[in-house]
Amino acid sequence: MNSEEEFFDAETGLESDDSCEVSFKDALLFDRKQVTGGRQENGMWERRKTLPAQMISRSNFSIWSILKKCIGMELSKIAMPVEFNEPLSFLQRITEYMEHTHLIHKACSLSDSVDRMQVVAAFAVSAVASQWERTGKPFNPLLGETYELIREDEGYRWISEQVSHHPPVSAFHAQSLKQEFEFHGSIYPKLKFWGKSVEAEPKGTMVLDLLKHKEVYTWTNPMCCVHNIILGKLWIEQYGSVEIINHSTGDKCVLNFKPCGMFGKDLHKVEGYIQDKSKKKRRVIYGKWTECIYSVDPKSYDAYKRTAGDPKRLKQENSCEGEEADEMPDVQETVTVIPGSALLWRITPRPAHSAQIYNFTSFAVTLNELEPGMEKLLAPTDCRLRPDIRAMENGDMELASAEKERLEEKQRAARRERSEEDETWSTRYDSKAF
Repeated sequence: MNSEEEFFDAETGLESDDSCEVSFKDALLFDRKQVTGGRQENGMWERRKTLPAQMISRSNFSIWSILKKCIGMELSKIAMPVEFNEPLSFLQRITEYMEHTHLIHKACSLSDSVDRMQVVAAFAVSAVASQWERTGKPFNPLLGETYELIREDEGYRWISEQVSHHPPVSAFHAQSLKQEFEFHGSIYPKLKFWGKSVEAEPKGTMVLDLLKHKEVYTWTNPMCCVHNIILGKLWIEQYGSVEIINHSTGDKCVLNFKPCGMFGKDLHKVEGYIQDKSKKKRRVIYGKWTECIYSVDPKSYDAYKRTAGDPKRLKQENSCEGEEADEMPDVQETVTVIPGSALLWRITPRPAHSAQIYNFTSFAVTLNELEPGMEKLLAPTDCRLRPDIRAMENGDMELASAEKERLEEKQRAARRERSEEDETWSTRYDSKAF
């Protein structure tokens, strides 16, 4: 298999500018266990609380045998065993941006632009919070694959599609059912292996339109790094600067997702500020992307920092000198609240058995669920009809691997067919050239 035909999960082999209709209509649909969802007494469908099967142990699989020749390389064409996946497509994974949609609704209800900005900032942080401890890799979508979701209880509809293969680009669009907002964008994830860690750069821009206020916000997501790929316990950190711009008012929010550092004192921390169009600081934002986000007046923040204590003593308490650089620091996961602060967002607790189901949130658990009769309504390109993901969710890893290989071969055949067609048309055109 040459480099052009290697796949990172079940990707299509078609070029990004080729039209293609992926179809999972021949997919085998599996029986769902009754414990995963059901009809309530009032006739409403109760979303499932768990997955049909627990995740398998990855201790018997060596990722080093695959990645040892890939240091510094982009991983989009490296074939990975299905055991290192989680039973979701990347299109479903980015749907988790909407887990805290109530923050957008709150922003829509506020009259002050700075107040709206700080809630939008909290939403931007909450959109990446589901990545905490999520060390399994989602399945890469096929070109033309889609995912649709309507959440009447949360007041929005969502659609996403894999619109390009080279490079792999996923586009999404969410819309308020009451025409209050639109949230859309595209993601082009670039993965690189650095020996003991995998770094993910989520290229792409998020766009939030608050229709009532005629405001448009844009931002990009922070970098994400998974440590201890070869040995030790996997752990995740996010770092980098996120700049949220209100293009209608000129307000700006700059958030700094801090790297862990040698002593672990900044693990998971987020700090930043909101400034108006005259560059005056209006609010300070702080907290942890794994826990909560607060807002406080800049003067109160500066006064607290001046009297917060001896930073040298703090450094000594959190020192992990002598440990491996990639070891996760043993720091207390709490945020010290500055007097006068306002809570903007707090993470939703995960299910008690989350560690046994790929560290999914309660929202993530529902994303691949098939309600009765849904198969007849979904587009044949929808992620929920993918047989490899469905097999993995049901704990049949052998079938999941076989279905993944079948989809890969099907797409390679489609690419060869399209290549032959292009060559034929090219020959015909050349024969008519002057």
